[in-house]
Amino acid sequence: MTVFETKDALVKALQPYRAKHQSTGFVPTMGALHAGHLSLAARARKENDVVVVSIFVNPTQFNDRNDLANYPRTLQADAEKLQAGGCDFVFAPSVEEMYPEKDTRTFDFGLLDKGMEGTFRAGHFNGVAQIVSKLFDVVQPDRAYFGEKDFQQLAIIRYMAQNLRYPVEIVSCPIVREADGLAMSSRNVRLTPAQRRIVPVIAQTLLASRGKIAHTPLNELKKWVSDTIHQTEGLKMEYFEIVDRNTLQTADTFRSNALQGCIAVHAGNVRLIDNISY
Repeated sequence: MTVFETKDALVKALQPYRAKHQSTGFVPTMGALHAGHLSLAARARKENDVVVVSIFVNPTQFNDRNDLANYPRTLQADAEKLQAGGCDFVFAPSVEEMYPEKDTRTFDFGLLDKGMEGTFRAGHFNGVAQIVSKLFDVVQPDRAYFGEKDFQQLAIIRYMAQNLRYPVEIVSCPIVREADGLAMSSRNVRLTPAQRRIVPVIAQTLLASRGKIAHTPLNELKKWVSDTIHQTEGLKMEYFEIVDRNTLQTADTFRSNALQGCIAVHAGNVRLIDNISY
């Protein structure tokens, strides 16, 4: 496995594979890798001839400077995990390499970014689109792999890829959870031991809501989720929405196999997101 810091070096390394029409699988990450990330790389390994994983903490998608400053950076440990998992190339560029000049592009996502994360993280998805499009331009993957934990982001990346006519298949992969149900996240390492004990309530509440949704009005169910989260001292819910899985618009009535419940919760200064299908 080779780690590249420049676009030119990675492009040169990929040229022999492209010349032979071999497929490239790509996993974009911000590092601090956990089993969820590694599951994406493992699927890419099964489905492609060459696997590229990028590790880049993208500044344009952070609307909170403290969150950017505190985001864990563990390149050496990440590279060791990827090598053990059979990754071929790691792309770990500097900010200057990816943004030699300010990226002023703005993207139209229709209504996909108008609620949930889009409401509470202004500019976040535009920054995501900036970096993912830049990475697609460099890697030119046949398939790109994204986790379903970032459900809204996944929909937006699909929309962007289609609009910009990237010839890439966007592959969604299931949420990977800890034994107690907590969705794996790079931010989990910032939880204190006390916080780590209480945050499984998030997933437990979502799972319980699945058993209630068919016979509970959605407004009542959303209130129940909010009340349940706030019964746990130390947790503060930012939002919980039940949306159409395809349009991400707020749903009014239950439709089996068509809805997604999406949540964001603060445990102290750590912001966690999760979701569940209905």
